[in-house]
Amino acid sequence: MFRRTKTESPSPDTSEKGPGAKGRPTPTRKEAEAAARQRAKAGMDKKTAQKVLRERRTETNAKVREGMKTGDERYLPARDKGPVKRFIRNFVDARLSIAEFLLPLLVVIMAMQYSGNAKLIQLGSAVMTTTILVVAVDTVWLLFRMKRALRAKFPDESLKGVNFYTVMRVLQLRFMRMPKPQVKIGGAPR
Repeated sequence: MFRRTKTESPSPDTSEKGPGAKGRPTPTRKEAEAAARQRAKAGMDKKTAQKVLRERRTETNAKVREGMKTGDERYLPARDKGPVKRFIRNFVDARLSIAEFLLPLLVVIMAMQYSGNAKLIQLGSAVMTTTILVVAVDTVWLLFRMKRALRAKFPDESLKGVNFYTVMRVLQLRFMRMPKPQVKIGGAPR
């Protein structure tokens, strides 16, 4: 009753080419799976594909690392991008701050504290207190000067987060800073 006869079956019309038409009939699921298996056989096996992917990732990571070292804006993380952050980095890198010597000095102080000698322990405590006070004063002075320079150079820019960024940059040892310093000590920030 509801069956079609072979003469009544409509044939797919591929001659109609509308704006979204692909010009060929859609393959059946069986045909699509067979084609996918064939492409997989023709390509690489899983182990080789992973090796190639790992090599590409290694090359990309090396390129990004090199870009970060040179300070290329394309490869910097979002926290380091922009002219304000570049100015802060150059401003901090152009001067020698006491905070750069904080970590090595704390190692010496710690050695003095664990020496067992009462005079060295007392001297270590005095040096540590003095160091922390000097670093705090130096950092506050740097922040004051840097904010003034930023307001003069970038009057319309938002200065949100610049204090934290500056302090984190100052506290790092110079050779460990990333992006690498682009200005020599005593040079003018650009």
